[in-house]
Amino acid sequence: MHTLDLTKPDGRQLTLYARQAIDPNIIAPSPFAEPLNKHPHLRWHPLRGEWVTYAAYRQGRTFLPPPEYNPLAVTSDPAFPTEVPAGEWDVAVFDNRFPSLDRTSAEPPALIVPSAPAAGQCDVVVFTQNAYASLGSLSLAHIELLLQVWADRTARLARRGDIAYVLPFENRGAEVGVTLHHPHGQIYAYPVVPPVPARMQQEAQSHHARQGRGVLQELIADERRVGVRMVYEGVHAVAFVPVCARYPYEVWVAPIEPVESFIQLAVEQRADLARALKTVLLKYDGLWERPFPYLMAWYQAPTDGKPHPESHLHAQFYPPYRTRDRLKYLAGTEIAAGFFAMDALPEDKARELQQVRIKIE
Repeated sequence: MHTLDLTKPDGRQLTLYARQAIDPNIIAPSPFAEPLNKHPHLRWHPLRGEWVTYAAYRQGRTFLPPPEYNPLAVTSDPAFPTEVPAGEWDVAVFDNRFPSLDRTSAEPPALIVPSAPAAGQCDVVVFTQNAYASLGSLSLAHIELLLQVWADRTARLARRGDIAYVLPFENRGAEVGVTLHHPHGQIYAYPVVPPVPARMQQEAQSHHARQGRGVLQELIADERRVGVRMVYEGVHAVAFVPVCARYPYEVWVAPIEPVESFIQLAVEQRADLARALKTVLLKYDGLWERPFPYLMAWYQAPTDGKPHPESHLHAQFYPPYRTRDRLKYLAGTEIAAGFFAMDALPEDKARELQQVRIKIE
């Protein structure tokens, strides 16, 4: 993997990644000439026992740019400045112009609840220069590179010392709020472990203390033994609709043997994980015969420098699901109570995905 670190005119950082050497003379562009100079902050939620981040200036960001303008696409037209340069690169990562968490976060306001600086980082990850591609359409070698990029970003952020958790994710489709269709994701680096991965980490630690092995490791072994919900099973990685799925067509992707984070992935694990990921994405699009909207989130160990044998790197896909004539989203009990009410069986949805024929080049 080749890298090139650059600084944009407004001070934001840009890193280019490629499978071949990168021209060191590339100049980082930006649609903006000056820093935003805005600072998010955290406020404590006393009923939920968790932090909430506030960045009201994000209301001023562009939601729906003109159809002909895509700031993530490479262009030489000065009328439409871009976030990424022309040149031979495969993946680009840069600081979000409108972050919910920021490395330069200032002191928070004094409030009736505890407050704190929203010290962290929000990165945009451009998966490819091709604005008409998708993550699932990329080559296996390109997806392997993306896994390496996530490892490099995790390592860099961990070295800062003030980052507790690194979460790569992708929102795909207008249905989940994406305003630019150029294939891209984000990385949020948090000053604390967020509530959902914190709860998962708590359960994993408790199970590992009792059983001496990981809870996801055991679940994968059981899913492979039963076999009915498997979507992909390779030598080193799997994809399956979990027996406890809270969404129809929910799929988990993971290496078979536990690794704490992207950093610890062996070469052969990374290669098979790329194939598992591509299989799921192609099956999603094939099932609906359209670009399928989803949230893909990758969970890994906290970046506290401690060993985490209980952690098991994996992705969870949260798609909306189709009823007779529409896509269905979360309802009140899921959002308000966190208590999911499923009206479809994981086995039935796994069977539908299993029957989709795909071809991986």
